[in-house]
Amino acid sequence: MLYRLLFRLVLQNIRPEAAHAGATRVMRIVETVPALSWLLRKLIGPPDPALQVRTLGLTFPSPLGVAAGMDKDATWFEGLGDLGFGFVEVGTITARPQQGNPRPRVWRLSEDQALLNSMGFPNPGADATAARLRDRRGRTIIGANLGKSMTVSIDDAGRDYAESVGKVAPLSDYVVLNVSSPNTPGLRTMQGVERLGGLIANVRQELARIGCQVPLLIKIAPDLSDEELDAIADLALALELDGIVAVNTTVERTGLASGDAAILARAGGISGPPLRARAIYVLERLRARVGDALVLVSVGGITTPDDAWQRVLAGATLVQAYTGLVYGGPSWPRHINRGLSKRVREAGFKSLHDAIGAGVKCASIPQAPSAPTRSGEESSARPRHGRLPVGRASAAR
Repeated sequence: MLYRLLFRLVLQNIRPEAAHAGATRVMRIVETVPALSWLLRKLIGPPDPALQVRTLGLTFPSPLGVAAGMDKDATWFEGLGDLGFGFVEVGTITARPQQGNPRPRVWRLSEDQALLNSMGFPNPGADATAARLRDRRGRTIIGANLGKSMTVSIDDAGRDYAESVGKVAPLSDYVVLNVSSPNTPGLRTMQGVERLGGLIANVRQELARIGCQVPLLIKIAPDLSDEELDAIADLALALELDGIVAVNTTVERTGLASGDAAILARAGGISGPPLRARAIYVLERLRARVGDALVLVSVGGITTPDDAWQRVLAGATLVQAYTGLVYGGPSWPRHINRGLSKRVREAGFKSLHDAIGAGVKCASIPQAPSAPTRSGEESSARPRHGRLPVGRASAAR
């Protein structure tokens, strides 16, 4: 309640990127003062052990994670972990440092509790990110979200991603290849099966060269056709990827309550509740296609405990949020975790881990809520995801 009042009276009048930078600075200060960091952890408290999820060779204290984009520079992941998130995906990271698109490039769609962004992967580059990950002291599980440098052509994307992988993967607990941002020209063409297969081959060649077996996932767009979704799912199975993160922001503009035509006409992707229905549909279609052979990480429109619980029952091993935290404030992850704990017990499960996919009624393909507008548990019997990665998540950790 207090945060909502602060948001309405103060934060709403500050540009989104400036507010984000302020929150980052505050959390970094907290993390540098041991007494403040201890007090924050004490106030938030550890997640209920019933929320633990074992997957990707790791034990996640909660299935609720931070989506890529919140900690682009890998500077406050420990603070986000202290707020109650089970893991943090840093980035998107590119091989070369880049400023991203011109400002302003983030807009609030307050009536929809949503955001529109055209960031373009601003980040300090793989070398700087690797240095920051090398200094990590806490136990927060870290995923590295990697993208294409804006100055690199699509034809050279494989080498560009591989360069980032070589520097960041050994210091991360898992790696996500982001081929779905709408804010880097041409990037979404990397979701085509031929290009995607080539990219994965490049990345795996680099992982083999450096002797790192970190789990590998891909992040896809919500605006794919059913045929494209099925093709990616089939490719992920054939290449034995560890999982799929679904979904990124959407370029769709229909059904919004926010009516500022000038803002909505801007290029970029929308996150938050307007993405919910499509994110659920993509999750359900992927689950029907791959069963429990892949780890599915669901992102998009998660604002309440019921939202997160619905994704788990639909087959998501993990869930992620970004916009929910922006509008919900620092107590939001604790609220989601407590709500999930309550739902686990009400449903009669011993742990949330046991609830993954429990709501899947059959293997039939779900029907899309509407045709997209195109613009340009893991069980103990699944040893592949139960392996221990060689990198940061190895027994030497």
